[in-house]
Amino acid sequence: MNKKGVSRRYDLDWLKVIATLFVFLYHCSMYFNPFTWHVKNNQLDNGIILTISLLIGIWIMPLFFVLSGISTSYSLSKRNAKSYLLERFIRLGIPLLFGIFILSPPQVYIERLDHSQFSDSFLAFIPHYFNGFYLEIGGSGNFAFVGLHLWYLLALLIFSIITMPLLLKFQPIKQVSFYQFIFIPIAFTLVSIFSMTVNLGGWDLLVYLILFLVGYFFFSSNSILRLIQQKLSYLLIITIISLSTYIIWFHLGVPEKSNNSYFIFVFLSVISSWNLILSFYYLTFKYLSFTNTTLKYCSEAAMPFYVLHQPIIVLIGFMIKDLQWPILIKFPVLIFVSFILIGTIYHFVIRHFNVLRILFGMKGKGNPNKTVKRNSILA
Repeated sequence: MNKKGVSRRYDLDWLKVIATLFVFLYHCSMYFNPFTWHVKNNQLDNGIILTISLLIGIWIMPLFFVLSGISTSYSLSKRNAKSYLLERFIRLGIPLLFGIFILSPPQVYIERLDHSQFSDSFLAFIPHYFNGFYLEIGGSGNFAFVGLHLWYLLALLIFSIITMPLLLKFQPIKQVSFYQFIFIPIAFTLVSIFSMTVNLGGWDLLVYLILFLVGYFFFSSNSILRLIQQKLSYLLIITIISLSTYIIWFHLGVPEKSNNSYFIFVFLSVISSWNLILSFYYLTFKYLSFTNTTLKYCSEAAMPFYVLHQPIIVLIGFMIKDLQWPILIKFPVLIFVSFILIGTIYHFVIRHFNVLRILFGMKGKGNPNKTVKRNSILA
């Protein structure tokens, strides 16, 4: 591996921050849409908010895994496998354990209250937290061994370990061809239809593994930016058509898996997701390849914000769910109050104490090893 320094990609930092804000908005929308979630409002919306959920959910987690693959490419260009995996265990494993044992119990407790599965105090619930494995929302098990929304950290940690021999043996592709470019969504579609692993965040776990590898092998090459630039107009047109068709079709009714039209439905979702990732990737490179104090602050805050956002949304949502406010008022209130509370906890508490910084996936203050910070993601 080449251990020479790699120029910092500020556009990737911006994209990480933007993606973190969108996943926050997505989970706020989950409180109001008709999908199953930990806590729900007393009134649900099958129109605008459901559409917002679909617009964000179709690309947000796939983008995170592509970004993680890119981050891995930069990381392994500067360090050996041992130091890379050690950092992964620290930056991913510690926040994951913190989430499992500290942040998840209150969320599971609130879910049990909201689903009328428990009626006593939180202190009375704590011993019950270890009763069975939490496998699905509304299920009987309580121990959230994947940290609920922090399943991303667990999946990324596992991917980092199991792909290491492959990543060490093969270098990222320097020149991406058009045929390689169009093969990815085809593989994406086939895996989405036929894979039988675990569905998380709207996609199969194997899909995320593929996208992690795609991020590593394809997106670290500047040739993919040139390829997107050449096809951008077609890309945007196809995105508008496929995404609009997918959302309208979803509102009309998702086809059964046994129906031949299900393949077309999944293909539309894949094309929409893939094209949106490509578009965001190129547009942030074109317009956001710079740094400033805002980026520096937000980039460091991204991981703590990600770790903390869902517990706060669930708590605030539970507190306001029975208020007789219209959704058009509750939705911005949930967003505003949750964002302010998360930002306040981070700004005045988390970032000032080394123990908390490490628990939330940050580097400790005063760490002399500044060079490994670049492009080390939410990831």
